[in-house]
Amino acid sequence: MSFRRLYPEQPESFAFTPENLAWAKEKIALYPKGREAAAVIPLLWRAQEQNGGWTTEPMIRYVADMLGMKHIRVLEIATFYTMFQLAPVGGKAHIQVCGTTPCMLRGAEELIKVCKRKIARKAHELSENGDFSWEEVECLGACANAPMIQIDEKVYEDLTPEQLKAIIDDIAAGREPETGPQNGRHSSEPLGGATTLTDESLYNRGSDAEKLIKAAKSGKATGGKSAGGKAASGKTGGARGEKKAGVAKKAKGAGMKPAAGKAGAARVKPVTLADLDKVEEKAPDLKKKRPANPDDLKMISGIGPKIEGILHDLGVWTFAQIASWGAAEIKWVDARLKFKGRIVREDWVNQADALAAGGRDEYVKRFGKEPR
Repeated sequence: MSFRRLYPEQPESFAFTPENLAWAKEKIALYPKGREAAAVIPLLWRAQEQNGGWTTEPMIRYVADMLGMKHIRVLEIATFYTMFQLAPVGGKAHIQVCGTTPCMLRGAEELIKVCKRKIARKAHELSENGDFSWEEVECLGACANAPMIQIDEKVYEDLTPEQLKAIIDDIAAGREPETGPQNGRHSSEPLGGATTLTDESLYNRGSDAEKLIKAAKSGKATGGKSAGGKAASGKTGGARGEKKAGVAKKAKGAGMKPAAGKAGAARVKPVTLADLDKVEEKAPDLKKKRPANPDDLKMISGIGPKIEGILHDLGVWTFAQIASWGAAEIKWVDARLKFKGRIVREDWVNQADALAAGGRDEYVKRFGKEPR
């Protein structure tokens, strides 16, 4: 590890704001008496956040005094952990570029060149306007999505030099770049799309699979035992017949559209990436003018401010519009978002259907979690 020392120009003092002081006292109270020093890292981190992203010598003394620690002990922590910045950082963003082997092999050096050209020639130097700074760091923990950067708590993965330039420009202009993979991936699945566990009913809360499990436990599943101990009637023939019936039902509902405006409507069969390859693009229902009461599309997981703006430019303003999309419409929108497969992978249509049908309550009912 390189030698780290405090910045030569230091402020005269530091003190928590009233809000942060109350937070710090609550944090300290979590630890047993005589063990208050265990709160040193969260307190030092909160102090750094308050101070615009860098740690000062008065801050170190202040936190040490709060915890009854010797000043040198807190100094040792601040200079050991590279999460603590010991010099002023960019007012709008301090960019950490992962330079560990997977990211290096996937183009981290090109990202560093972008930082040198657009921000400053050397790491930890401020840009001319003081808005940006950068550094190369060790592994940021998303090797499968290399190369990547981190800005505060946000990560941007699967980056190209052009995308990094765009992120810097967006932040400079006051816009919020979309976080996560920048090539359309949802998480760390193969670039060509997920090849296993593609049926969301296997893992989504509120899915048909969960309903079947609950029904089986209560003795109401097809082919199970009734309260009187007799097998439930029907032509399915128990578990074997239930399986066949399930397949038939799935095939019958393959082309279903979402049921608009009906709270508790069953989720439709999601469109798959394979479905998109079988259809021609078709423009969805678009609105030329902004409606009086547009929906907050950012409530859909996967849609951030930037993507919402693009959708608005296309003429998409409401949950009902998105809920009506089939494979052809998804393919049309996908091509204009330039995030291939994102709509399918993040299941925008079913999320929008739930929000259009009953808002937050219906979303929680179907997915078992709050909307974004």
